[in-house]
Amino acid sequence: MKAKKDNNITKKLTGQEQVEKFLSELNHPLKPEIEYVRSIIREANDQLSEHIKWNAPSYFIHGDDRITFNLHGKEGFRLIFHCGSKVTEHAKGKPLFEDSTELLEWLAGDRAAIRFRSLDEIELKKESLKQVVNKWIDVTKDI
Repeated sequence: MKAKKDNNITKKLTGQEQVEKFLSELNHPLKPEIEYVRSIIREANDQLSEHIKWNAPSYFIHGDDRITFNLHGKEGFRLIFHCGSKVTEHAKGKPLFEDSTELLEWLAGDRAAIRFRSLDEIELKKESLKQVVNKWIDVTKDI
């Protein structure tokens, strides 16, 4: 992300500032929905920090990225739940945990996604999404 200039002093944007700048410039048909999901993630777990990674808002804890928006595609957007950019020993195994919310679509043993298509859908899934965010952070903390 580009830095701000303030009286000839270059200041690097914080992660939150990066995300706010990214969203202010975002041209996406579901921008309000994306912003709403962002607020749900931030509300779900105050240990998460945000920044821009892979050209989208991403959430990390203790320096490890765990949840990243995927804004591509014609039918909504996705949240990708992952263990960073490297393949882990869990990738080829069974899912990291039993998802009682049934929100997650498992892409690998250590990677899953949730697709969102509308504000109504997000509202229905809000509490379950908070549960999944916290479960993911708990289960992946030592990976």
